This record gives sequence, structure tokens and C-alpha cells, in this order.
Amino acid sequence: LMQTGGARGGGTSHYLGQSFGKAFDVTFQSDTGAVAPVYGSSWGVSTRMVGAVVMAHSDDDGLVLPPRVAEHQVVLVPIKAKKGEEEKQRALDSAVSQVVADLEKRGVRVHVDDRDWVRNGAKYFEWERKGVPCRIEVGPRDVEKGECVVKWRKSDFKEGKIGLALSDVGETLSEDMEAYHDFLLQAAQARLASSVSLDATYAEMSAALSAAEASIYPGPGLYLVPWKANSENEEKIKEECKATIRCYPLDVNEGRMWEGKKCFYSGEDAT
Repeated sequence: LMQTGGARGGGTSHYLGQSFGKAFDVTFQSDTGAVAPVYGSSWGVSTRMVGAVVMAHSDDDGLVLPPRVAEHQVVLVPIKAKKGEEEKQRALDSAVSQVVADLEKRGVRVHVDDRDWVRNGAKYFEWERKGVPCRIEVGPRDVEKGECVVKWRKSDFKEGKIGLALSDVGETLSEDMEAYHDFLLQAAQARLASSVSLDATYAEMSAALSAAEASIYPGPGLYLVPWKANSENEEKIKEECKATIRCYPLDVNEGRMWEGKKCFYSGEDAT
């Protein structure tokens, strides 16, 4: 479920029958010796999954990427020493190398943004907009104190800039990276749970969907209702209020939640 209240299908599997076998003249020999067009299926993990990640987690400040799919999990921005302070610059370079090595040996993907033609503030804005989970800022004064500044992309995970000892960066951020992943996942799960309407009537669902507008945020969400599988009724519902079936939740159906209930559209026994 996206933050707009709409569903995004992706990573789905489809039974294609023999249509592609016939179209491309691909055949097989059955156990009886007969030759027939092959049966096909598709298992689709495509760019639609990327769109789902963007829509599920991002905010008004830009992308918010879960650590496990982020190209850079940490971006380190060194604040260069002033001209003529070569010794301080060497100490900074050494500290940056040590932090990077400490993070990388713990499996954290880190990128050092040492572009000298871009201001630090512009770098901070760029990486926040690109959704990098965590940013480290470190300058000569920080090195003298043996610390750096850490800023997480989502302030409701950890608010503001946090001082952290340079010697603790690798261990702390590798642990916090997993916690940040769980934080984003739990927020998405909570949003899904709160956006599912149970046992609505067809009239209630139809009215809500008919009144929904793209400008209204969030949208109606999902409806979990008793249903008797019927392709003709499914098509009628799509025509009447543009609603489509997204999935049959396994936990609900294995728990036989539909037993003793009537289909919310036909009034027949739910299946």
C-alpha cells in the first residue's frame, strides 16, 4: 500500500496458458507422445518494484531508501581544513580513511563526498534528497576532539545531528542501520494495517471510491471483504467503481475468516 492510499501491484506471477507457446511456436512432447504448445507463466520483478519503494517510504524532502536497497548506506562529507593547515588536513584524511575502513569491514556501503567544487550545504541537501539513510560530517575540529557528527535521513528515527566518537562509528552505525531498516518496515506495516477497512458493504466501498480524488491524501486504502469468486461480478465491480482485486491474503483465507459470511457484492455464500 502506497502512502497515497492506493495499491501498487508488483513482483507478481501470472499463468499465461499456451498463448505464448502458440505465438512463438514452442512445443513439448507429453508423456503420451503428443506434441503441444508449451504452457507458460511469468514471474515479474521489474522497475515497478522501484516505484513501490519510492512511493512507500519517501517524503516531502525527497527519497527515503531502506538500507538494504540503498546504493550508499552512509555518505561521509569531510569538511576540509583551511588553506595552509596541511597537518590538520592530513589528520582529517587519516580519520576519514579509518572510518571508511571500519564501516566497510562491517559490510556498510559508504561513499566519501570529497568534491571541492560543491559547498557542504549543497552536499547535505543532495544526499538527503537522494534518500541516503545516514550522513557523517567530520572536520578538523571534530578530529581534534575524536568525534564526528551523524545525521539520519528520517528525523523521527533519530532526531537532529548526533555527536559520535570516531572509534565507535563502525559498530554503532552498523547496528543502527538494521534498526533503521526495521523502523521503515514497521512504519509501512502500521500504515497498511490502519488503511484496511474490514467488512464494508459494497455500497460503502463504492461511495468511498467514487468520492476519492487524486488530490485527497491519503486515499481510501484497501477493503478486506467476504467474496464469492466470480469473474463476471469482478468485471462489473471494475466497471462500476474502478475497484480491482489486489490479492487473496493467505493468513485470512487459511484461517477461513470468510466462513459463514455472505459475499459483499452478490449476497451469496462467500468462498
